[in-house]
Amino acid sequence: MNFRTRKWVRPEDLNANGSLFGGSLLKWIDEEAAIYAIVQLGNHRAVTKHISEITFEASAVQGDLIEIGLKATHFGTTSLTMRAVARNMITRKRILTIEKIVFVSLGDDGKPTPHGYREITYDRDRMPREHAATGTIRLP
Repeated sequence: MNFRTRKWVRPEDLNANGSLFGGSLLKWIDEEAAIYAIVQLGNHRAVTKHISEITFEASAVQGDLIEIGLKATHFGTTSLTMRAVARNMITRKRILTIEKIVFVSLGDDGKPTPHGYREITYDRDRMPREHAATGTIRLP
């Protein structure tokens, strides 16, 4: 995996059975995938286009630590496809795998726009720097 993040299962993340609510985990994955896509595409206007079939294999309970791993698998003209895996760090069990999550880079008009990249970067300077007060963009 090219990107990893960890989450702590808290009381508000539990379902009626006292285990991790799948919706909480999917929210975490989508958020982390969005951050990863934004950095890789160099565009803060990246949106989720597709998430493939999801099969839950194990769960977690309050206090468990969840590791989410993401790997870019394909750069399209306007998109980035990645794979996601979530594991319970306490039990060492895989919770789920998502084979395809697709993000699309959007232009100012809200339509797909080419991003111009073909490979993963570990350089945070791919992101244009926009000053919130002025709206001006400084390129690296």
